[in-house]
Amino acid sequence: MWLYAIPTVHLEDISVKTLFAGDDFTHSTLEVALQVEGKGAARLTLRRSELEVFSEKIALNGGSALFSHAVENPYLWSAEDPTLYELEIELLDDAGHLVEVTGQKVGFRKFELKTNRMLLNGKRIVFKGANRHEFSSITGRAVGVHTHEELLRDIITMKQNNINAIRTSHYQNQDALYDLCDEYGLYLIAENNLESHGTWDIHQAGIRGIEGVLPNDKPEWKAVLSDRMNSTYQRDKNHPAVLIWSLGNESFGGETLLQMAEMVRRFDDTRLVHYEGVVNDPRFLETTDIESHMYSTVKDIKEYLAQGDKRPYIECEYSHAMGNSNGALHKYTELADQKDCGYQGGFIWDYIDQSIWKKDRYGKWFQAYGGDFGERPTDYNFSGNGIAYGGDRAPSPKMQEVKFCYQNIAVSIDNSGFEVWNKNLFTSTDAFDCVALLHRDGKLYQQQELTNIDVAPEERSSFPLPFMVPALPGEYAVTISFRLKEDTSWAKKGHEVAFGQGVIAVVRSIPSKKVTPFTVTHGTHNIGVRGENFDVLFSDLNGGLTSYRYAGKEMIQEIPRPNFWRAPTDNDCGNNMGGVRGQWKLASLYATAKGIGKEIPSVHGGTILQNPTCEVETDSVVVTYLYNLQTSPAAECSLQYRVFGDGRIQTTLHYDPVEGLAAMPEFGVLFKIDADYDTVEWYGNGPAETYWDRQHGAKLGIYQNKVADNMAQYLVPQECGAKTAVRWAKVVDRKGRGLLFTADAAKPMFFSALPYTPHEMESAKHPYELPPVHYTVIRAIGEQMGVGGDDSWGANVHPEYIPDVTKPVEFTFTFRGI
Repeated sequence: MWLYAIPTVHLEDISVKTLFAGDDFTHSTLEVALQVEGKGAARLTLRRSELEVFSEKIALNGGSALFSHAVENPYLWSAEDPTLYELEIELLDDAGHLVEVTGQKVGFRKFELKTNRMLLNGKRIVFKGANRHEFSSITGRAVGVHTHEELLRDIITMKQNNINAIRTSHYQNQDALYDLCDEYGLYLIAENNLESHGTWDIHQAGIRGIEGVLPNDKPEWKAVLSDRMNSTYQRDKNHPAVLIWSLGNESFGGETLLQMAEMVRRFDDTRLVHYEGVVNDPRFLETTDIESHMYSTVKDIKEYLAQGDKRPYIECEYSHAMGNSNGALHKYTELADQKDCGYQGGFIWDYIDQSIWKKDRYGKWFQAYGGDFGERPTDYNFSGNGIAYGGDRAPSPKMQEVKFCYQNIAVSIDNSGFEVWNKNLFTSTDAFDCVALLHRDGKLYQQQELTNIDVAPEERSSFPLPFMVPALPGEYAVTISFRLKEDTSWAKKGHEVAFGQGVIAVVRSIPSKKVTPFTVTHGTHNIGVRGENFDVLFSDLNGGLTSYRYAGKEMIQEIPRPNFWRAPTDNDCGNNMGGVRGQWKLASLYATAKGIGKEIPSVHGGTILQNPTCEVETDSVVVTYLYNLQTSPAAECSLQYRVFGDGRIQTTLHYDPVEGLAAMPEFGVLFKIDADYDTVEWYGNGPAETYWDRQHGAKLGIYQNKVADNMAQYLVPQECGAKTAVRWAKVVDRKGRGLLFTADAAKPMFFSALPYTPHEMESAKHPYELPPVHYTVIRAIGEQMGVGGDDSWGANVHPEYIPDVTKPVEFTFTFRGI
């Protein structure tokens, strides 16, 4: 029971629409429907930034009143420029006394379906979205006192990373979200609170009949679901950010859902209706205005579009971000960017890891997931699928790729110039500062502000390079960066909104022909090489490089080994990578140089196996080991060390294909050094981790971090921290001593420096299960398969991002002490 008092004239409800005739956006009509109690008058005043647009008084006689007023040349609302007007409604009683004042934000915008495309203010829109659950690692699904702060951080982080849309999965979010989306500029699919997933998937599986599916056509569900949909509409109808009403999530189909759609269409002809579930139950396709799918591949989308251009297509869930994921995201965004393509974007699943703070048995806080509270059955970490971490809501390394793929300005660069493609619908590039940077070998060489980069929305223009390449030896990369001109509510001046980068020249230096002297000592079971400030020891008993001392200090803790394995990612587990490629884990653990080698005559007659072989050349010593990889069918590899007198060791790993073996997850060499070497610096892609299929958002440069920082905060320890396109990397202690790794000039390498081996990470289900840190584990890698991410329950990494072992594979790099 409620007891409340209202004035003699009271505003019970308001509905606001901004109407446009045809494609003319210079003339608009503001339509306001009032529902009032009592008689009197209303004064409606529209302002923009304190400037009055109009003020008009109308009579009220109780019940409903419809007000409309022309607005000329309105500033249009969009995510690019979320201009809001303030509508003030003052209610006066019969005596003319002011008794009530209500404010309503108004955004002038037109969203429509035209020629099978979704248009915003006359332009084809692309949703660069994320799904968002109401979730906090402190209070779970309960909205707490801290929630507004967390919500605001989400909105700001999204804006800073070019996310332009949210789907409120799978229910209404708190009121403040919609206000913030209006203010900051984020498009919304406002989803109704409905999901009955568990009642229809068992029907789809053939376990139960359709009689168990809810709501289907069951009459007892129609009233309650119509009420829910009506409540969704009535609460959020005046938010310009809401472009689409969603009936719910994964609830099959049927007449009930169709009636919900027809009801909201009667209420609102300024938005579209979305419902993905008709994919599984196509009896009433007219339930939705939009073709919506989940986790279809780009290939699937193209095949659907080729069947006909019936209605716009979105992926309401795609690029499943579980653990180390979001590989090949660029394929989706490249498709959506095609001019007039029927695919109009999608919503990453999802925004934040759904994890909860909990203490382990020793009182240390960690991020807990399913099963950590003793509940069974459970999906374990399956809800750890955010592009932001659950604990502090900070962007995960995956966000780097999202920001780039979602950016609204694309730049392509070659040695003749650069092209700017402005993907914005309403904003010219001159709204941003444009800065050109020339780097030589990763270091800033020149910088110039460009003042003539004015590309109209949806247009492309080409420009000459502002730099001349010097004659100095080095690799020259140009970056074109677009940055905010002024502070905004979501970022400071100078925040980068988009960039493009390209290597425009490589000026080679003449290599030195100096030969540094060295000595070679052959023992019974060892080969020693001594040179300038170093000595190395090779063992035929232990099968490898057993010692490398530089400046009198031992640099390696274990014999380097060929490595073909990475700690499986969540996506790897979902597609049974371990079952398919598990022999490569065995090879990494148990490859042996014993019982294999080159046959040479024995002094006793017959032959013996020589392993390693040693060849002394003019400038170096070449020691080569053969390894039996312990696979079935049997396979071998060779690991060759070419030792120079100055302490450099050029290392080459070689593998010849064997029919019947699956492709390897990784092809490289693993080193273990002391954990005192805890800082890594590299010239390659960064600053966040990158992978073969997730490196578009990286910049080529010189970066530094702690080895421990490369352990991403994924809920389950897994492959993380890798760097692609690495020219050189060094791992050093606090005094700057350590090892320098250099890629072959013709091919950059993948590089990893972590506190743990892949096998230690694979054995832990929580970070607290990892052992105390004793080593820094370095992996110099020729190729590592991508991380995938089309989904996390079976989708494989795209074949072009898997090492090709149908032909010989070889990887060369050099390391030395520093």
